[in-house]
Amino acid sequence: MAEAALHTSGGAPVVRRLALSDFRNYREARLEADARFVVLTGPNGAGKTNLLEALSLLAPGRGLRRARPRELTRLGAERWTVTARLDTAFGAVDIGTGLGEDDRRAVHVDGAPRRGREGAVAAVWLTPRMDRLFLDGAGARRRFLDRLVLAVDPAHAGRVQAYETAMRQRLALLRAGTADGDWLAALERSMAERGIAVAASRRDLVERLRTALASADGPFPKAQVALAGEVDAWLEEEPALGAEDRLVAALAAGRSRDAESGRTGAGPHRSDLAVADAERGMPAADCSTGEQKALLIALVLASARLAALPPLLLLDDVAAYLDEDRRLALFDEIGRLGCQAWLTGADPATFAPLAGRALNVGIENAVLTPLPPERP
Repeated sequence: MAEAALHTSGGAPVVRRLALSDFRNYREARLEADARFVVLTGPNGAGKTNLLEALSLLAPGRGLRRARPRELTRLGAERWTVTARLDTAFGAVDIGTGLGEDDRRAVHVDGAPRRGREGAVAAVWLTPRMDRLFLDGAGARRRFLDRLVLAVDPAHAGRVQAYETAMRQRLALLRAGTADGDWLAALERSMAERGIAVAASRRDLVERLRTALASADGPFPKAQVALAGEVDAWLEEEPALGAEDRLVAALAAGRSRDAESGRTGAGPHRSDLAVADAERGMPAADCSTGEQKALLIALVLASARLAALPPLLLLDDVAAYLDEDRRLALFDEIGRLGCQAWLTGADPATFAPLAGRALNVGIENAVLTPLPPERP
């Protein structure tokens, strides 16, 4: 029942209690919250992003920094833990994660173990490190898109993991010079089945995003989104089964090349997310830094509107770089979505419009201190 509660409509999950132990710069920290905005303010290096990272580990994947589990341990400590109690439409759910005995991340939901990559709740985030999303390589954009897909389709994480596992196994056989064609063919069929399912999930979300973005009003730019990749083009041309057969054939034909390069030349892991300012017809990479950030926010808000159960929103140092109109529009849209949002910033005055609607917490040297609300 706990899993259904986290992924079924009827009310967004709300983190009511969060506890950190030996996580990053936190020796011990506890925080009780409610459905309001949670605003975390303090100087650089205080631990604001670290706390958001702890929350991101309640979701599938490797968290907002994609750190290895051992790297999350506080200096001088042996193990870290993050525990949370969430309110859902079906009651309270307890989630715990931490560094396991095998140096992998362990996850428990209501005491039952899960694989670390599965997570337990949908979450979407924006961080300053994502400011170069449209300028850097396609890998970061794929991960961003997959995070948006997960907010709508939690099963997407399992498909991505199964595809990547089969891809690693195939490459290992190719590097070893195996002559076991039947085993390679079986792995390539598995890759094709999972890979086309991954590509189809991305394609479905992108189509839905187009509609949601086109109908959005307000000061954020209308983003135009598209998938760019060989596999994505196949899905435009024919049904999924035909695309699977084409991917199987491409993988078989590329065995020698992939063995030599150590990389897989065909598959959804080579797709890209193309984003543009629709009104100006300008690719996101050519927009200003401020417009790129606004495009990212527009995408995140649109994807949250599509989710049956709105995700946790983790927005690290986002509001400070918006003009007043966009800042107010962001706060209002989050309020309409009904999801719990955690926001960080250096200046409490940035969040003055949230007076009465936010839990304000100061952070300094990894110590959490409740603050009075800012006056508008």
